Amino acid sequence: MQFLQLDHFAGHLNETFMVEIDQMRAPFVLVEARPLGHAMAGAVREPFSLLFRNEAAVVFPQRTYSMTNDGMGEFGIFLVPIARDRDGFIYQALFN
Repeated sequence: MQFLQLDHFAGHLNETFMVEIDQMRAPFVLVEARPLGHAMAGAVREPFSLLFRNEAAVVFPQRTYSMTNDGMGEFGIFLVPIARDRDGFIYQALFN
């Protein structure tokens, strides 16, 4: 299991990440990667937030998805739909 940190994602803004959804692959674009403040004493990483956009007409439920990116490889990520804009749905992943 890969231990993900903000710097893993920072260089991949506006890149496509493919997500496995019900035996299909859907493109999610990383639109934001930002820190969330300082870690608590004893924490193993600084907390951070990722926002992804998917242009599908339907919202996908919150859950852990298998995600792949050419530069980062494959990993599991828990995504939560948080908003809808004119280009699709926005999903957030929080790491603390």
